[in-house]
Parts: sequence; structure tokens; C-alpha cells
Amino acid sequence: MIKDYFNYKIKIKNTPFETGGAEKSDNTATISFLDANKKEIAYIELAYVDKEEIYHLIDEKKSINLDHCYIENFSLSDYRESRNIEKKTYIKLHQFSAYNTFFDSRIATDFSFAEFDEDYKTFENAHFLNGAVTFQSAKFNHGGINFSYTYFNDGNIDFTNVLFGDGEINFKNSWFGPGHKNFQDAYFGKADVLFVNTEFNEGDVSFVNTLFESRRVSFKVARFGYGKINFHFARFHCKELIFERTEFGDGKVDFRTIEFSDAKVSFNRAIFGCGEKSFEAAQHKGGKVTFRRTQWGDGNVSFEKIEFQNTLLFLDNADFGKGNLSFSQSNIMELSLKSCHLDYYVDLRLAKCPFIDLSDTVARDIIDIKPYDFLLNIDTINFSGMRLIGRIYIDWNINHVKQLIYSQKNTSHREIAEQFRILKENFNNTGQYVDEDKAYVEFKRNELKADLQEAIKKNSLSRIWQYPSYFFQWIVFDKVGLYATNPLRVLTSMMFSYIFFSLVYLIVPFFVNTKIVSSLGDPDKLGPVTVSFYHSAITFLTIGYGDYYPSGIFRWISGLEGFVGLFLMSYFTVAFVRKILR
Repeated sequence: MIKDYFNYKIKIKNTPFETGGAEKSDNTATISFLDANKKEIAYIELAYVDKEEIYHLIDEKKSINLDHCYIENFSLSDYRESRNIEKKTYIKLHQFSAYNTFFDSRIATDFSFAEFDEDYKTFENAHFLNGAVTFQSAKFNHGGINFSYTYFNDGNIDFTNVLFGDGEINFKNSWFGPGHKNFQDAYFGKADVLFVNTEFNEGDVSFVNTLFESRRVSFKVARFGYGKINFHFARFHCKELIFERTEFGDGKVDFRTIEFSDAKVSFNRAIFGCGEKSFEAAQHKGGKVTFRRTQWGDGNVSFEKIEFQNTLLFLDNADFGKGNLSFSQSNIMELSLKSCHLDYYVDLRLAKCPFIDLSDTVARDIIDIKPYDFLLNIDTINFSGMRLIGRIYIDWNINHVKQLIYSQKNTSHREIAEQFRILKENFNNTGQYVDEDKAYVEFKRNELKADLQEAIKKNSLSRIWQYPSYFFQWIVFDKVGLYATNPLRVLTSMMFSYIFFSLVYLIVPFFVNTKIVSSLGDPDKLGPVTVSFYHSAITFLTIGYGDYYPSGIFRWISGLEGFVGLFLMSYFTVAFVRKILR
């Protein structure tokens, strides 16, 4: 492929041109390619074929072999006009071949409404030196077509309404100049479609309403320049769709309302520019769609209202640059943003998603999971290892946070504890202090279980003292006062403790020689029930009037009750003050 030239010169010589040992043409075309300083950088000789010779071949329905030829101003529209044929009448081209052919036109090289027969057609290494190129409504039928290494100097290319048929369509390593590349309403059949390493350059590229029924569609390592890239309403009814390492340029990228069918879709390591990226209302029947290690550039990214209810959507290790990311009202089977950098607003208010993976993400702005005008149906979210520099908008009750965490599979208590710790700090920063307390309790519960499991795993004999220690902390710190987050719970625990000790003083004397003694001779003639509850009160509250004192085993029980009362009153004070100060 000859490119990167500034200008070119054509000379037609009256000398025969031979190729393959046979005469190809009576005349030879020489082409000199010049740089900006008019210095020759390439030189080529080709057979010169006048367009009228091709028109006669069409008239006689003969095969058309234009390999290694130079052709000026070829136009099927001109052919129809010269033969008085209606404008949109299909012109049949038999056994067409244009390998290493150089087309040159003042206005446009025109293959519109051409019908190629079933044989394999080729434009491999062809050069369209000047003028636009149109294949509008052409039919390539089932033999396949090869545009690999084809050079379109003028980037205004029209493939609208083309019927490519069921043979392989190959644009591998082709090069388009600046201009509008239009494949709107084209049909690609059942064989592979290859735009691998294709250079689209500047200008809009349109695949609007295009239908792909191919086995494999590949834009791998293709490069788009500045301009709108439009796949709106495109239908990829294929087995595999590849955009790996594709560079999309700085224009708007539009994949709205696209149908991926059940194709295996890969945008891994793709590079997007600074324009808006939209996959709004895209559909996928089931399988995987992956955007791993994709660089999204600056500009908003929208996956709103996508229908991926049987699809795993992976955006792991992606860098979303400077732009908002939205999955609002989408339906996704599983969404993974693992190890992503989320520096701007992220809308995770999905209509339905059984599992969202936010593990190891770095979040610097807002992650919005709190429903506003519609209910969310999210079963599980994994926050493990998240570096939360920004905020998560989430509500403990509305979002069922406890269920989101505990429904995780194969997650250790340490990892669960860490997730609740992250949410606890987040709730504190957003002023949701009630939710903070709930997250803190779950954090401490799982931390306690994790400490127990890790200690026993390290030394199996430690279970002898680890289990008693665990149950003591479980009762005292958790059940009594929910880790000082609930003063009412502590107050209730105080009442139960007081009643318990009062009943002990009442019942135990029936079985053991011990009693509560009056130091004043019992002037008020109190009954056993009153004495038991009165002694318990002054002991529990550490008042100690001295008018009643314990004897026997009650001395030790009263000492224990005094300690419990002092501890619970202190516990209540801490929990109450903690609530009030916030």
C-alpha cells in the first residue's frame, strides 16, 4: 500500500504493459508519488485501461479482470446514462477482480447498484487515488469480498444498503482518508467480517441499522479518528464480536439500542477518547460482555436501561477518566467493576441486578445506590477492599444493606467485617448515624468471629480458651448493648439483671442456708419479696444504706451484682452520651 504522499503525477505511455508473461494493455500508466517538496517517494507502472473498455466487457457479460490496472473516472452511473438504463437498475459484473488496481476520479468512483456474481471478488491492495467512492446498494452475493490493504485516499465512502452476502468480508489493514464513512443499512451475511487493524481516520463513521449475521465480527486494533462513531440500532446477530484494543478517537461513540444477540462481546483494552459514550438500551440475550482494562477517556459513559438480564457484564480494571458513569434502570445479571478507578459520579441505581462487584475499586466521588423514583432490585454487592475516598449514597433499610453483604458466597468473616467497616465510615461521613451504628455492630460481630477462626486455625489447642472468651464478648458487648450503640438495649439489660438477682435472693434461701439480714431488726416488717427486690436495688445501684446486708453465699452474689450494676450503668452512660453528642 502506497500512502503518506502529498501529490501524484500520471503519464500514459503508448507502450504495451505485460504481466504474467502476457500483454495486459496496449498502453502503460506511470504514477509518480511526491512528497510536500515535490520529491518522488514512489514510482509504479500499471496497465492503462479506458473505462469504455470495461463498459464493453459489461455489455458482453464477460469476466472483468482489472488486476494491476490504472482506471480513470469509472462510474456505473455514467455507464447507465450512456446506455439509457434507468438510474437504479442493477448492473452485473462477472468474475470481477481489481487486485492492486488504481482508481482515479475527478468526482467519484461509482460502483452503485453493482451486482457481483458468486465468485470471490477482490479489491485487495487497490488504491482509490482521488474522489469519493460509492458502492451504494451494491450486491456482493455469496462469494465474499476482499478489501484488505485497500487505500481510500478520499474518506467519503458510501456502502449504504449494501448486501455483502454470506462470504467473508475483509477490510483488514485497509486505510480510509478523512471524510464520512457510511455503512448504514448494510447487510453482512454469515461469514466473518474483518475490520482488523483498519484505519478509519478523521470523520464520521456510521454503521446505523446495520445487520451482522456473521460468525465473527472483528474491529480488533481498528483506529477511529475524530468524528462521531455511530452503531445506533446495529444488530450483531453473530457468535463473536471483537473490539479489543480498538481506538475510538475523541468523537461521540453511539451504541444505543444495539442488539448483541447472544454474541461473545469483547471490548478489552479498548481506548475511548474524550467524547460521550453511550450503550443506552443495548440488548444482549445471554453470555458475557467484557470491557476489561478499557480506557474510557474523558466524557460521560452511559449503560442506562440496558437489557442484560442473562448477561455477565465485566468492566474490571477499567479507567473511567473524567466523566460520569451510569447504569440507571438497567437490568443486568451480574455487573463487575472490580479494581476500577471511579473518579466521578457513578449511578448504580439498577432496576435489577443479582450481583454487583465493587471489590478493590478506588472511588473518589459519589457512588449512588439509593433509590429515588423507582425501586431497586439488587441482591448482593461486594465492597471488599474498596478504597472509599468519596461517598456511597445508600440506605440501610431501603437498600437492605445487611442482605447485600451476607448474601455473598465464599466470603470470609474478615472480608465481611471490612465491608461493614467501610460502610460504617461512609454512613458517618454522610451523617446517617443510625445506619452507622447498624454497620458498626455487624462489623464488630464479624471481626469477633474472624478473630476466633484465625486463632483456632493458627493453634487448634487455643479453642480451650478462645471459645469462652468469644462467648463472653458475645454476651457482654453484643447482646447486652450492641457495642454501646443502643442505650435502650443497655437499659433493658439492666432491668433484666436487676430482676434476675432479685429472684436469686428470693429463691436460693429455699435450698441453701443463706439470707438477707436486717441490721435494724426489720422495723417495717417487710416480706421476703420486698426484701429481695429492695436489697437487689440498693446493691445494683451501689447505694448501700446498710439497713439490710447479705449473709452466707449472698455476700459473694451481692458483690457480683454490685460489679454488674456499676458496669451496666457505665455502659449505659457511654451509649447514651454517644447518641446525644452525635
